[in-house]
Amino acid sequence: VQLVEFGGGLVQPGGSLRLSCAGSGFTFSNYDMNWYRQAPGKGRELVAAISSVGSRTTYADSVKGRFTISRENAKNTVFLQMNSLKPEDTAMYYCHARSHPNYYWGQGTQVTVSS
Repeated sequence: VQLVEFGGGLVQPGGSLRLSCAGSGFTFSNYDMNWYRQAPGKGRELVAAISSVGSRTTYADSVKGRFTISRENAKNTVFLQMNSLKPEDTAMYYCHARSHPNYYWGQGTQVTVSS
């Protein structure tokens, strides 16, 4: 089983990034997919979630209206489009797959928002 994130980097405040997470080794379309983040010295926070077929999405209040989660089950990939980025969005972003009782984590991709 593998989850590999792509797309992190350094961006100026107000900018955009698109994160991708490719899954393999499990039936991707059966899993709810989530994006978490963890800033230095803080706990891991759920940023966005999408149901297995993409019919339901939820967002942390801090990112509502700025981030969009989506998925392409045919490509075993989940995305996080991040717009209007703020310095407080700086964190390691992790992809997470869940289908009780199984769950998997990616290795994370760093997002830094700074001028």
